[in-house]
Amino acid sequence: MRLFAIRDYRHLFAAQVIALFGTGLTTVALGLLAYDLAGPRAGMVLGTALTIKMVMYVAIAPLAAAYIDRLPRRTLLVLLDVIRGAVVLALPLVTEVWHIYVLIGLLQAASAAFTPTFQAVIPDIVTDEAAYTRALSASQVASTMESLLSPVLAALALTFLSFDRLFLGTSAGFLISAVLVLLTRIPDARPSTHTRAWDKAAAGIRTFLGTPRLRGIMALNLTVAAAGSIVVVNTVNYVRDELGGSQQDVAWMLAASGTGTLLAALALPRVLDRVAARTVMMTGAKVLVAATAAAVALIATGLTTWAGTAIVWTATGIGMALIITPTGKVLRASVERAAIPEAFAAQFSLSHLAWLITYPVAGWLGTRAGFTLAWSVLATLAAAGAVGALLLWPRHDGRGTAVVPSTTGPAATSEDRSTLVKAA
Repeated sequence: MRLFAIRDYRHLFAAQVIALFGTGLTTVALGLLAYDLAGPRAGMVLGTALTIKMVMYVAIAPLAAAYIDRLPRRTLLVLLDVIRGAVVLALPLVTEVWHIYVLIGLLQAASAAFTPTFQAVIPDIVTDEAAYTRALSASQVASTMESLLSPVLAALALTFLSFDRLFLGTSAGFLISAVLVLLTRIPDARPSTHTRAWDKAAAGIRTFLGTPRLRGIMALNLTVAAAGSIVVVNTVNYVRDELGGSQQDVAWMLAASGTGTLLAALALPRVLDRVAARTVMMTGAKVLVAATAAAVALIATGLTTWAGTAIVWTATGIGMALIITPTGKVLRASVERAAIPEAFAAQFSLSHLAWLITYPVAGWLGTRAGFTLAWSVLATLAAAGAVGALLLWPRHDGRGTAVVPSTTGPAATSEDRSTLVKAA
């Protein structure tokens, strides 16, 4: 089955892409807004704002997944897009730092409910197993394209516009996404066998804790967050203050990381057909450990060159893609079809719990104690996650075995078991 021959998937995918690019522009503009309001303390402001984001994701995503089957999903997705568009439209009007915190809290609460709902819709629209696997890959490619092109578009836009105008593009993106969702036929969720909200919210987390390969992914989440926090939180101050760059230079350095992500994402589909997902993801962990160590070396020795920084940022993007891209495939192979929404929501929350740990280190510790200490702590966390994954995820885990037993749905199909063998 041709994936993009499915009309409803085309609309939903387009909505995702447009919203992603809006979010990417917000990320760049938010960093520049923080620098405009706080100057050298921008890292602390951005770190706090992103920590608020993670708190919302960790707390709200499981509850959103728990109540998905009680609400009309299309209406919910449209409403959340409208809320996000309105909040982003208000960001250029802020005059105090605490205004950023309030608006980011509202924005990310809506995003935390949107993402697990969106992820849960895909298997109901794309019912063919092979097409569903391609849909997961397409979603990841869209995310990687956004990480590359959004900073590039922001850099070009900043040549002609002030950074606050980027928020207007974000708001428009969310509203267009809402229209596309309205044009999509989205079935309401099948009721879960769990009767209490907490049972449903906790089901996916229990699956993670009880499955070796998923415990390994939990550890890899920490490696991704530790390396990614250096790029997301510290790029604006590092480029402006250490390298003496401009607003456009901030965007281009973020694009360097996105380039690494894109290169890896384009190569991975063929690689994953021949190489076990575990091998690919462990390679990504090694790349990220090396990249964080190199970042520490750059700042500690004072060799903060443009070329050296671009290489480290690009390597970070490559390592993150090597871990994140296969995650959906491994997750899909580890649970029954009925438990997919709960499992994806659990990964959503658990991965952002890792960012909740690393964002304050990059933002608060980086501002108060300097990049050398903060990045050393993050490099240590990245290494700890990599070692933890090696210990928690046995090399031959899952070969020839069935998916994890569950009471939430029917037994796994033969296609599920086949996917599991490839994923492990």
